[in-house]
Amino acid sequence: MERLGVGIGWRPEIADAVERLEGLDWVEVVAENVCPGHLPESLLRLRERGVRVVPHGVSLGLGGADRPDPAKLAALGERAVALGAPLVTEHIAFVRTSSPPLEAGHLLPVPRTRDALDVLCENVRIAQDALPVPLALENIAALVSWPGEELTEARFLRELVERTGVRLLVDVANLHTNRVNRGEDPAAVLDGIPLEALAYVHVAGGVERDGVWHDTHAHPVPPVVLEVLARLRERVDPPGVLLERDDDFPPEAELAAELGRIRAVVEAGGPPGILRERVALREDAPGRASEAVRTRVGLGQAALLSALVAGTPVPEGFDRQRVRVQARALAAKRASVVAKLAPELPELLGGPDAYRSAFLGYSRSRPMRNGYRRDALDFAEYLLVRDLPADPAARRRLTAWWRDRSGARPPGRVTRWARALVGRAP
Repeated sequence: MERLGVGIGWRPEIADAVERLEGLDWVEVVAENVCPGHLPESLLRLRERGVRVVPHGVSLGLGGADRPDPAKLAALGERAVALGAPLVTEHIAFVRTSSPPLEAGHLLPVPRTRDALDVLCENVRIAQDALPVPLALENIAALVSWPGEELTEARFLRELVERTGVRLLVDVANLHTNRVNRGEDPAAVLDGIPLEALAYVHVAGGVERDGVWHDTHAHPVPPVVLEVLARLRERVDPPGVLLERDDDFPPEAELAAELGRIRAVVEAGGPPGILRERVALREDAPGRASEAVRTRVGLGQAALLSALVAGTPVPEGFDRQRVRVQARALAAKRASVVAKLAPELPELLGGPDAYRSAFLGYSRSRPMRNGYRRDALDFAEYLLVRDLPADPAARRRLTAWWRDRSGARPPGRVTRWARALVGRAP
């Protein structure tokens, strides 16, 4: 793996500050947030300076029971080519189910079972064959643990690498999150994973509330996460380390100071050097996951996701309290993202508090099925069906907003009456 150095996650809100950061080696960009034919001027200027750009995907769901969407793979590959990226990255997670069709809007953990590993490995090989550059996968933070797991995190990751040759993106903040939330020792994970496959490292901030660590990417990197980075540095000199910040962006000087602290940890580590040998691929690994295996994995994931976003009973063996906490967190994230995509909605509803209350009521009966932009339109229709907002002028503005973006006529009174009669949300 070529050396990347120390970098930061590029976001539009801090684009100017990122360009001014001294000693910046590279940036990472959320793949779904850029268009290959219309790259942001800031990214183009960074590339002209020799700053490398790596696309980081969040929507493939390679840990899901379905095979990867060819269109999503093609889109990720196009962004890698457009950015001249040395690799692309994604997550070891599932994000949706097809039966029933549900979207989490968030990265959810796959069960560490043989069945789930078989599915993941085949999906990874499909992705590797379709992508024009190498693929690296990130360990995710999780609140919920699956019952009946057969493998440790380290063994799961090692077998994934041995069976596919995929590289690893190790997120040390996620290792700390899982220490708090699931009792997993970061040192044991670092001792057991194949660091020869390390592509680069993520570092991010979070906050602990009521015994739960929230991986927010909106707080400063705490010393405890830097300690995990130092423990990794004792084992290997990582090819790259990147600071992630997605919200509540601090002043430029604070970003620079955080990068400086990260760089200091990496440079203070000294030997050992970067591991050059690749993990030997297993010749006896299964090539495909049977349809029966995919069905079993899909049923389990659908049951969990339905409990999280559709209010169905929590599957047997899960911690019910943790599932409820995760469900609330998913609903809150959904409301926050929709408000960012459609800032007119909180304004039309009389402010953030009124918007949040209305959206959370909507989300309890309407799971997300086709992404956040569609969710914003569905929420607006949900309001209009109920003759909301109460203010007629605001309702007229919402109707115009909905019509402009949906290309359709809003539901009439007969439609609203019929839907109410059968007890269906739109």
